[in-house]
Formats: sequence, structure tokens, C-alpha cells
Amino acid sequence: MAAEIAAILAPRWVARVITWTLSGGSPATFRLRFAVNEAARAALEEELFGKRILFTDKTVEQADTATIVAEYRSQETVEGDFRQMKDPKVVSFSPMFHWTEQKIRVHVVYCVLALMVAKLMVREADRAGMHLSVRELLTTLAGIEETVLLYQGERGRPRARRMLTGKDATQRRLYDL
Repeated sequence: MAAEIAAILAPRWVARVITWTLSGGSPATFRLRFAVNEAARAALEEELFGKRILFTDKTVEQADTATIVAEYRSQETVEGDFRQMKDPKVVSFSPMFHWTEQKIRVHVVYCVLALMVAKLMVREADRAGMHLSVRELLTTLAGIEETVLLYQGERGRPRARRMLTGKDATQRRLYDL
């Protein structure tokens, strides 16, 4: 048992933070006591955790540190958006049933435009105080349904009246945007 615990604590920094003792002679009597050394944890956080090194070709005159960090974070957002395009249920590249390069390019343009529209809708919802992901927003909007009522009109011509089904509060707020 002690060997298993030692293996769990083997990663390079874990043993610096966690101390432990194992007592008892059999599995029924084993007692594990452990503690987190807060000072060592704080030192480790200061030393290793949460640090990123950014390299840039921009000079100090072109961009200050805050601008470079903001650009880096916006790059993460864009990369996340393109990862979103792999989700088969939300603004996805696949399935793609095209074989010519021209049709594939058109398909990609449609997908990128769909992502842009979805992100624009998320931004507008965010400005209205509704913090939703693309998936949540599209799922909520998909729940709004339209019903067409057909009835006899004047001179025998059928008339159609379109009505939306009941909406919950979130759907109502999104619809009113």
C-alpha cells in the first residue's frame, strides 16, 4: 500500500506539497493521514503554476505588454471558435458531401459565415445580459416553433395564419432582440 501511495505522489512536484503517513498492518486497519504544506504550495504556485511566456516580433513602440496579452487572449478565443466548428451539432464542417475543391471552399465559407452569425448572436445576447454559449443559444432558439393554421377564407380560398408556440422567458428575451 505504501508503494502505491508513493507512486501516486511520484510526479515531480506533488511530494513537495503533500506529506503522508500510513499506519496499520492490514487493509482493515490501514489509516492514511496526509497534509498539504500550504507554504510549499504557495511557493510552487509562485514558481510554476499559471505562468505563460509570450514571444512576439512587436517592438515596445508597436505594442505595450497589455496589448500583447489582450491579442494573445483574443487568439485563444478565435482558436476556441474554430474548435467549435468540430462539434457536429453546432456550426460544423462535417458532414461534407463535396468532392471538388471549389465546392469544398464554398462549404467552408458557409461554415465560417454561420460561425460568425452565431458569434454575433451570442454577442448581442451577452449585451442584453444573457450569457449563453453558441450551443446554448442555438438550442434555446431551436425550441421556438411556428404553427401554421389553415382555415376557410372568403370565396373559398384557404387562409393561413402563422403563430409561434409558447416560449419560455429566455426564448422570449432572445426573440425580442
